[in-house]
Amino acid sequence: MAAAQSSSIPPSNVEYGGDEISAIVLDPGYSSMRAGFAGEDVPKAVVPSDYGILGSGSEEKYLFGDNSIHTPLPGLSIKNPMSKDGTVEDWDTATKVWEHAITSRLTSGKAGDPATNGLNDPSNEDGDAKMETADEGEKPLEENPLLMTETGWNPAKSREKAIELAMENWGCPAFWLARNGVLSAFAAGRASALVIDLGASNVSVTPVHDGLVLKKGVTRSPLAGNFVSDQLRLLFSSSQPQIPLTPHYLVSSKQPVDAGSPAQATYKTFANPPDASFRRLQEDRVLTEFKESVVQVWGGPGRLSSGAQGTTNEDVVKTWPGRPFEMPDGWNQVFGAERFKAVEGIFDAKAALSDADHPAPTQNQTLPALIQASLNNVDVDIRPHLLGNVVVTGGTSLLYGLTDRLNSELQQLYPAVRVRIQAPGNTSERRFASWIGGSIVASLGTFHQMWISKKEYDEHGAGIVEKRCK
Repeated sequence: MAAAQSSSIPPSNVEYGGDEISAIVLDPGYSSMRAGFAGEDVPKAVVPSDYGILGSGSEEKYLFGDNSIHTPLPGLSIKNPMSKDGTVEDWDTATKVWEHAITSRLTSGKAGDPATNGLNDPSNEDGDAKMETADEGEKPLEENPLLMTETGWNPAKSREKAIELAMENWGCPAFWLARNGVLSAFAAGRASALVIDLGASNVSVTPVHDGLVLKKGVTRSPLAGNFVSDQLRLLFSSSQPQIPLTPHYLVSSKQPVDAGSPAQATYKTFANPPDASFRRLQEDRVLTEFKESVVQVWGGPGRLSSGAQGTTNEDVVKTWPGRPFEMPDGWNQVFGAERFKAVEGIFDAKAALSDADHPAPTQNQTLPALIQASLNNVDVDIRPHLLGNVVVTGGTSLLYGLTDRLNSELQQLYPAVRVRIQAPGNTSERRFASWIGGSIVASLGTFHQMWISKKEYDEHGAGIVEKRCK
């Protein structure tokens, strides 16, 4: 029986591809997955986690990538391999989505005749994204070490499944699994930080001390990007008159109309329409545009519903200029105070809209409560240091005014402590923070001795990831 490789012995260049071949960093999430080479500033591949399914049974066909899943094909249904808590639910399909991103954008095939490189091929009418197939016996990452990110609450079985996928399916020479809270802190240049990650399906608070996650202090709730989208749906449906939410693919042509007037549009009809899940995905795209251009967070102090001298802060924002928005069918309106309501539930549960399908959140799920619960579960001596290094990341954190409100809430909760928020103005740095942190770590020469090699995996099995990747 071969002796186990000592973890103190640096890996050979042969095992890890040396300095000539970059590691690949894979950062999966509920909304999208990011992949790229270590040492680069931004990921080369940003692919939706959603995928499409056509047909059923033996004729079932999978579609991956933006171009494919947004084409209204007959009977097309949309699914997501990730669960709403940010961990992988369907490993078989998640593997296919990740392979599509890696093989289509990162690992190019062998050099060939430029005339047959695919650019001159006839267009594929059904919009299907074909994955490049490796030669028989060839695996997609035989030459590239893989650093993969995970949530702070990823279960042990999922961690072991990740290293099995990398080593067995993809043939990686080396592997590492890193907590995305730690990587986001590293991306901000901090070894210790309170990382607040506002994604699509989850908002999480992760205390990081000296490069390690303090697991007792990790808190999370579903009041994130998808929650804001649901709040907008409730806001639109409860408005008088109702605000129409018609996705782009249903509109054939439109005429300009005055603000608030009914849309004058010609709509498409489909003999065999896509599944309802396809329409919801397209509605989410419209809501994302709305969130980016209209939705605003009340910056404080206090809540939107609070105020002084008989007036509320909502009365104050009613005097502010509105923000216009036009729906895909031409309906348009200038949005005033209502643009603040959709996101207020993240900070104040009482302000959240609800119905039978969308129950009201609890106060414990709000962002200020998550931060308090997180800090209450860590050593009192390091709390001031964490509050002095608050790192805000995730796509939902880009909502206008959110960091101002967060700063106001923290000042109210901890008036005796100096609070400093690190929130990069660069959109890419905020959206891809954990990937950027992984890119930095995996490109360090000193990190080469940290990798779990294929030899170690063969010797110890998948359980080694629990011992090595803390």
